Amino acid sequence: MNVALVRGTTVQDHVALAEIELCGELIIAASAAGEERLSADRIDEVLNVSTDVERHRGEDRD
Repeated sequence: MNVALVRGTTVQDHVALAEIELCGELIIAASAAGEERLSADRIDEVLNVSTDVERHRGEDRD
């Protein structure tokens, strides 16, 4: 079986790249943290995640 080599073609998985970036952010935050583990709130903060309740509170302020 012969397989043709494709050169000069870049294949990127944007979802995988985003996940790698988020993991990097968590690693940086964990290494800078004074406590043994990051709290769930801190993880949400690092990943820029908010709960539905927090989103609704933000909408009420607008």
